[in-house]
Amino acid sequence: MRLVLFYSIRARLIFSFIGVSVLVGVISLFIGGQLLYRAVLNEATTRISLDLNAAREIYVARIKNIDTALTIASLDNGFRESIENGDCSNVLAKLTTIAQRADLDFAGIVLASGKTMCRTGLHTLPEKTEIPQNPIAEKVFRTGEDVSGTVLLDHEFLRNENPELAERAIIKIKPTPHAAPREETEETTGMALCAGIPLYRNNEIYAILYGGSLLNRSKKIVDTVRGTVFRNESYEGRSIGTATIFLKDLRISTNVLTRDGERAIGTRVSKEVRDRVLIEGERWTDRAFVVSDWYITAYEPIEDINDERVGILYVGVLEKKYKDVRHKLLSVFILITLSGVVVAVGLGYLVTTRLVYPIRQLIQASSEVAEGNLQPEIGHISKNEIGILQKNFADMLSSLRERDRRQRAESEDMLLQSEKQAGIGRLAAGVAHEINNPLTGVLTFTHMLLRRNDINEEIRSDLQTIAHETERVRKIVKGLLDFSRQTKLDQEPTDINKLVKTTIGLVENQAIVKGINLVFKPTEDLPVRTLDRSQIQSVIMNIIINAFDATPPGGTVTVSTALSVSATGKTKEQKSVEISISDTGCGIPPEHLDKLFDPFFSTKEVGQGTGLGLSVSYGIIERHGGVIQVHSQVNRGSTFTIWLPLEEKGGGKEDTGS
Repeated sequence: MRLVLFYSIRARLIFSFIGVSVLVGVISLFIGGQLLYRAVLNEATTRISLDLNAAREIYVARIKNIDTALTIASLDNGFRESIENGDCSNVLAKLTTIAQRADLDFAGIVLASGKTMCRTGLHTLPEKTEIPQNPIAEKVFRTGEDVSGTVLLDHEFLRNENPELAERAIIKIKPTPHAAPREETEETTGMALCAGIPLYRNNEIYAILYGGSLLNRSKKIVDTVRGTVFRNESYEGRSIGTATIFLKDLRISTNVLTRDGERAIGTRVSKEVRDRVLIEGERWTDRAFVVSDWYITAYEPIEDINDERVGILYVGVLEKKYKDVRHKLLSVFILITLSGVVVAVGLGYLVTTRLVYPIRQLIQASSEVAEGNLQPEIGHISKNEIGILQKNFADMLSSLRERDRRQRAESEDMLLQSEKQAGIGRLAAGVAHEINNPLTGVLTFTHMLLRRNDINEEIRSDLQTIAHETERVRKIVKGLLDFSRQTKLDQEPTDINKLVKTTIGLVENQAIVKGINLVFKPTEDLPVRTLDRSQIQSVIMNIIINAFDATPPGGTVTVSTALSVSATGKTKEQKSVEISISDTGCGIPPEHLDKLFDPFFSTKEVGQGTGLGLSVSYGIIERHGGVIQVHSQVNRGSTFTIWLPLEEKGGGKEDTGS
């Protein structure tokens, strides 16, 4: 190997091209990777800013829905009259309906005195001494106008409204890396979306209708953002988009998940984000590690009804998707670089081809081989990789010469067989024509004599013997004519299985008489083959009858069909329909196998066969472009296999006969 590399000009040139390509590729990959990273990050940042705008619209739309529901209820005259008349039962029923339709967690009526008239929840009728601080009502009383927006509700207010809301508002604060220091271990304040509507009488507020939805542990808004903005899209089993509502820096409503797969309620935002958003009141957009994974994030402050920053609205998109997109694009750049290397190799190959003379000699040798010369001059064997190629080329030529020798031998054998059959056929035709006419006369006059009544029994017996033997000679002559007469094939599309089944039906009775079990095993869905039905049927019948003659009573003759690749002869390595006829008879001695298809050769007793059946069958199959093979073991049986190619190549010869 070292010697090859030392002498290889091609290797040196190719390595030079590869070096240049790799250097250029690495530089391009580095610069392109940086530009690609910035482009992907800018696209993700732009998208997340738009997503934050959409999330804010969903947040504001929820506030408007609450305000609209309360405004519509305040316009109900019957509802207002119930409030004025102090009919708490009717007022409470209306409040309950409003809360259900608008999906409110609490709703109530505050009178001008500051006392709560009634409210939904467990404590619908407050105690007389109870005058809770209601920031929504206070704001309405101060401004005299509708109030809607975000509001912070203390634990006492929530407990009075509904103890379940107070319990829901309590959130344990979990230790969070990079968060600002905080002494509290739990948060009891509730953050809610609320609205308050003043009810006027004689230009004075006599009551306030208020209601709201608690955000602590609520899933509605954050999941609506995920479904609407991010369309619940997932990537590798994780949601691409997430949303969170913070009370100050504490997650109180989120679909960000911890590593355990639970919502990250109680975790906190980093000090950097808290300072930028809550203290400075600015938007913050960047990549960040959120609870358990990296996200491209956007935050903006949430202001309450008094215009104070009390929380943060967050959306984030999973960074891994963008990283994978970047990696895929980098992979494309790498493939481009590798393609450059391949081009370099190809270019080196083209250049060195002009420099390496032995290659030209091999090209010339290849041309001579194509013209039939299997012993071309390939020149002196080189000491580099060209020498290996020359040696392999010489080995290939040796294999071609050996294959050519085998094919020539096979062709000579086939030609010899064809010439033998043709010569015998011509002889048989001449003999048959010369014998047939006088033979017909002998048979005719014999039958005429047998009709006479004036001959004795001894003479009649002799005449019957003459007629019987003459009939046998006539059959021999017919066999000679069949052998010599190559009739024109009358071909038509044929279902092989149906043809074989029909043929078996003609010989079934003969099998029953001889006590032989005749079995047919067809292969389904065989393709239709164009052939001469009559001649192929005679071939199959002839072989089956021969199998009957060779099989003792109690034996089995099996006929099967299949789709296979023929093994020898014209149809070598060609897809064919196979018809196989096997018996469990006496078998054929090895010394007879080569003579089996020769005319007049027969292993049957004298008078039992002409020796022409298999020769005629061989000729019929050959004219169909097929081949017959036989495998046999003495005392174990024989198998005759017929292959008929599906696509004839120069087969299907037509004989006009004589």
